Amino acid sequence: MRFGRRLYSPVSNLPRAAGEEIFWALKNVTFSVGEGERVGIIGRNGAGKSTLLKILSRVTDPTTGKVEISGRVTSLLEVGTGFHPELTGRENIYLNGAILGMSKLEIQRRFDEIVEFAEVDRFLDTPVKHYSSGMYVRLAFAVAAHLESEILIVDEVLAVGDISFQKKCLGRMADLSRTGRTLLFVSHNMSAVRSLCTSGLLLSSGRIIARSTDLENIISQYQVVSNSACKTTWENRGDLYKNPYFMPIRFYLALEDGRAVDASIKGDDDVYVIIEALVEKATENLTIGYAVYSEDGTPLYWSYHTDALKEAKVQLQPGIRTLRSRLPKGLFNEGSYELELIGGLHFSEWLFEPRRRVPTLKLEVRGGISDSPYWINKRPTVIAPVIEWFIS
Repeated sequence: MRFGRRLYSPVSNLPRAAGEEIFWALKNVTFSVGEGERVGIIGRNGAGKSTLLKILSRVTDPTTGKVEISGRVTSLLEVGTGFHPELTGRENIYLNGAILGMSKLEIQRRFDEIVEFAEVDRFLDTPVKHYSSGMYVRLAFAVAAHLESEILIVDEVLAVGDISFQKKCLGRMADLSRTGRTLLFVSHNMSAVRSLCTSGLLLSSGRIIARSTDLENIISQYQVVSNSACKTTWENRGDLYKNPYFMPIRFYLALEDGRAVDASIKGDDDVYVIIEALVEKATENLTIGYAVYSEDGTPLYWSYHTDALKEAKVQLQPGIRTLRSRLPKGLFNEGSYELELIGGLHFSEWLFEPRRRVPTLKLEVRGGISDSPYWINKRPTVIAPVIEWFIS
C-alpha cells in the first residue's frame, strides 16, 4: 500500500488582488506511508498538521499537487463531524456510519460494540445537541474506530475527552494498528505518539523539516522548535477569535508587580496568568481558563475562572474584562511548560478548544524549587511539589 501526498511549489493561477500576499498552509510537502506503518505527525500550532490531514481525507482539495491512496480511509478530524444536533445518538450512529462509508448491515452488526465503547447507552435516544463535548468525542470516535478500513487518520480530538477514555481510545488504536492497519496520528502529546507510532513526521510553517523512523530524534527536534518559538505574551492582531461572549485581547504571564514575564521564572515566584478580553454579551454559561502541558505534551491540569465559585451562577458583564489567576507555587519541576487559553459556553460550545489553534504561552521554570540542601537537582518527574513531612 502506498499512501502519499505531494504539493508542488508553482504559484497557483487563481486570481488575486495586486500586492496580496500568498500564504501557503503547506508547500513542497512530499512523503509516502507504507501499509501497516504508524506515523506521528507533530509540530506547533499552525504548522499545517490539520490541513495536511484534511487534504489526505479529501475534505479539502489541494491548490496544486495530488494524493494517491490505496485502501479504505476512516478519518476523525473534528468532534461530531457528520452529526445532526436534532437527531438522537442512535440515529447519528447510522448517519455518521453512512457518511464514513459503512453499509446499514455493517452498522447493525457493529452497533452494540459502538454503543458499549462510547459509554452513552443511557443517552442513546437523546438528541446529541444535549451532549457534552466529551460525549460527542466518545460517540464520534466509537463509530470511526469500528469502521473496517485499512487506513485510520486521527487529529487531536481526544484532548477534550476524560483521561480514562483517552486511554481507552489509545488502546483501541493500538489494537487496530496490530492488525496491520495504517495510522496517521496528529498529537501534541508525545507520550501518546511514543506509545502508538513507529515513525514521525515534523512540520513547521507548512513544510516537512524532519521525517524518520527514529521517533525520539523527531520528538527532540520538535521540542527544540517548540521551545524557541513560544512566548510569554500573546496579543490579538485584528479580530482573531471574534465572538460576542469573550474575544481575547491579551493573554500573558505577569509578576506580582504587574510586569509581564520576559524570562524564565523560579518555582517559588509569584506568577499570574492574565487574560484580557472584550465581552459584548453577558451569559452565565461562560467558562474561561487555561490548560497546562508538560514539555512532551502531557496535560497537567485545566483551570477555569468558575472552579472556586460558591454561587451557582456568574456573568462577566459587557466591556473590557480582565481575569487574573496565580500559578500554584511549589508545584512545577524545572523545565518547559505550555499554557493554552481554553473555554466556551458550558456543555454547549467551545470558543477556545484545547489543542485547536488557541492562544498559547510558554513557561520556563529554572530553580526556586526547594531550599533543602538534599534537593539540588531537577527531579525525573513532570511536577515537583514541595510536600511537608512530620516526624514523631
